[in-house]
Amino acid sequence: MSVKHAISRGLELGRSFLQIGLLKSGGRVAAKLRADRFRVGQSVRTVQPQAFLPSRYRYYRTSLTGLAAQLQSAGFRRRWTGGSPRNRAVFLAFGLGVGLIEQQLEEDRRSAATCQEIQAVFKKKRFQSTLRPFTSGFKLEDYIIGNQIGKGSNAAVYAAAAQFARPKEPERDSSMLELRDNEEDLQTVRSPACCSLRSFPLAIKMLWNFGAGSSSEAILKSMSQELVPCGPLALKQEKEQITLDGHFGVLPKRVLAHPNVIRVYRAFTADVPLLPGAWEEYPDVLPARLNPTGLGDNRTLFLVMKNYPCTLRQYLQVSTPSRWQGSLMVLQLLEGVDHLCRQGVAHRDLKSDNILLEFDSDACPRLVITDFGCCLAQIDSSLQLPFNSRWVCRGGNASLMAPEVATAAPGPCVVIDYSKTDAWAVGAISYEIFGQHNPFYRAMGLQSTTYQEKQLPPLPASVPVDVQLVISLLLRRNPNKRPSARIAANMLHLSLWGRRALANQDSVSMRKLADWLLCQSAVVLLQGCSGPSGNRVEAELQRSFLSNLELEDLRAAVGFLLYGREQSRAFMTFA
Repeated sequence: MSVKHAISRGLELGRSFLQIGLLKSGGRVAAKLRADRFRVGQSVRTVQPQAFLPSRYRYYRTSLTGLAAQLQSAGFRRRWTGGSPRNRAVFLAFGLGVGLIEQQLEEDRRSAATCQEIQAVFKKKRFQSTLRPFTSGFKLEDYIIGNQIGKGSNAAVYAAAAQFARPKEPERDSSMLELRDNEEDLQTVRSPACCSLRSFPLAIKMLWNFGAGSSSEAILKSMSQELVPCGPLALKQEKEQITLDGHFGVLPKRVLAHPNVIRVYRAFTADVPLLPGAWEEYPDVLPARLNPTGLGDNRTLFLVMKNYPCTLRQYLQVSTPSRWQGSLMVLQLLEGVDHLCRQGVAHRDLKSDNILLEFDSDACPRLVITDFGCCLAQIDSSLQLPFNSRWVCRGGNASLMAPEVATAAPGPCVVIDYSKTDAWAVGAISYEIFGQHNPFYRAMGLQSTTYQEKQLPPLPASVPVDVQLVISLLLRRNPNKRPSARIAANMLHLSLWGRRALANQDSVSMRKLADWLLCQSAVVLLQGCSGPSGNRVEAELQRSFLSNLELEDLRAAVGFLLYGREQSRAFMTFA
């Protein structure tokens, strides 16, 4: 029997055994190999398509040409022609193994094609805001200003209504209508004299201007980070030309609309007015024409956006989400962070005060990331910041600054990678969502610069095991061992809606996952055709998941979940 014939015969046998299932024990081995491909150890490196192969065969797994070259070598031919029947049996078995590998590679190719097709379908379905497009509103006089509803370190926020148009009211959306049972509590927490959302559906953010000057160009350049979530028509055409004049830091990019990221509908400069509460809340930032001792400039930047009932922090003060709602809230934050990262934006100031909240038609909280004043937005989307001086701004809230940022020391070749810093902050905020104190606030005593992962407090037993796993992985000190926001979001998607596909750990395959993905796609498409149900938080999350579907990210998420369940099972056995 020639070498070529032996290998060919082994390939045929391998395909036949897979197709007709003659080798029952071999099927169990193959299932184990597929499960091993999904397992992830201490490292967070993405599992490659053929990672289940032994190291000595890694050359052949990616290069059949290399295999052919080896078969044609003189040494190989000598071993074959002069070898014993045992050696020939080994080569036949090797051919059988290559047949199994080839079959698995074909399965991977089909799964990747399925993911690409699903992604292409849902990429076309853009998120649509519930607010009707504006036709005017580039002047402060175009708005009726209500009471103050929020104040931060660099701005005050007021309820507002447009005099030129009324926004469209979505059906049964509590952001525009009633807040159901907890309306009074949330209104009271936000402001004692909070305006009705029905009467004032908009919010106007007035930035405080210290030293940027009073020209529109200087203000837009100085406060360009606030313009990152602007819509395509947020600025007047002449202002648009000013902000895109090629200077670094002047609106380096805009993020596309997303249900979990704030949308700025209008941005303009105007003279600072004397608004309600100004003398009591922020007299020092007023210009001299309004307060002789004030330090602010005459003009500043105003941002117009949707008015939300409350912040996440205010909501958690009066309400406790269920375990299902809490899981969805964490998932929304991860989807929002992933959306920003994909477009080269790191928020760098993520905290419960900078997350707004409303309710969908099922009373499920919808979270929206806001306040981009400290964000890092780069044209090349690398999220790499040279840290050559201590004067380089590393971000906002120091308590929720990821370890790789908090411990960075300035130097000539030092670069801070922000690609996973917001995901780390989501892990810390998750404690608040599930009714615990944030472990990195002063009351708990942990610091991101020095904490050890074993010091993290346990989450309540009511929190799903897979959610606890995701949070613990997000809070890993080493960013190389920390999953990205996309992989962490995929883990939650699989845990919430794909449990059947992962039910049998010993027989997890990409084919089974591909079948589940096709079923999910059909369900989500049908929901989108059924009217208001398509605006629910769950439907939005599923659309976001399917529109960002990539095989390797999904494979890594499966690997993390299987690893976590295996560790949990081992712990229970040991206990």
